[in-house]
Amino acid sequence: MRIHRDAWSSSDLPRGGVATIGNFDGLHLGQREILRRVIERAGEFDAPSLVVTFAPHPLEVLRPAAAPRRLTTDGQKERLIAEAGIDHLLVVRFTPELAAVSAREFVRRFLHDALAVRAVFVGSRFGFGRRREGSLDLLAALGSELGFSAQGVPELSDAEGPISSTRIRAAVAAGEVAAAAGLLGRPWAAIGKVVRGDERGRSLGWPTANVAAESEILPANGVYVGEVLRAGETAPRPAVTNLGRRPTFHAGSAVVLESHLLDFEGDLYGEELEVRFLSHLRGERKFAGAEQLLEQIERDAAAAREYFRRAQR
Repeated sequence: MRIHRDAWSSSDLPRGGVATIGNFDGLHLGQREILRRVIERAGEFDAPSLVVTFAPHPLEVLRPAAAPRRLTTDGQKERLIAEAGIDHLLVVRFTPELAAVSAREFVRRFLHDALAVRAVFVGSRFGFGRRREGSLDLLAALGSELGFSAQGVPELSDAEGPISSTRIRAAVAAGEVAAAAGLLGRPWAAIGKVVRGDERGRSLGWPTANVAAESEILPANGVYVGEVLRAGETAPRPAVTNLGRRPTFHAGSAVVLESHLLDFEGDLYGEELEVRFLSHLRGERKFAGAEQLLEQIERDAAAAREYFRRAQR
């Protein structure tokens, strides 16, 4: 996938493609369905598939206090879109000047003049342009006038309602990581580099990778069954992940993300890891001392191993 970092002002953009427009934070099942439609139609036309997104999120510019915490970093989002099979990611830098551009001007100047799109797929509640004055109906009317089709993709829903990034954020924040995975179609993951900690886990015989997470949102404090993917590897490694303030030894300290990779020996310092959250084991607890903590760690590891054994059946 080719990434165009300043697409609004670039003169080197793919033309004649099939596009979608949106934020695509998390790239959940509903958003993946939009990308599937784009790729399918692009194949019918033998044309490039395009995703147009904005950075930063428009609310970070217009109403910073209302901006949602992102489910994915920029790097994670780019990788997920590439893995979905998209040919080009066009990143439009969102500024106050761009916010003042009318919906009609955006369509004419960017979708028609710059990209010469043949078809556009968007979510059924799509809004765009100055004060979100543009709608799917307007996009379709302008497309008919300018020579491209515009189609809305209905929201995917489950028993709880429409699948949305808002629901996933709430599930992650509550520690309901299995529910979040069901909406995403994959485990939710934090990413970051391994930094040096106090090596308390190593002294107890359970070394952990202390990850400086780049994510804007993290699950509720507690212990989780998880997986860890190292850069350059394709298969994740089973792990037990602790997220919290480590109250047994560090009352009042900052929240720390640390993972113990099961059946692994090696130096991970400085590596970038993707820590995937599969299942919540228990909440954060303060123990009377190291011996009680060690006993609980062993129980957590046994529970994680049982989780993976069942998953392989």
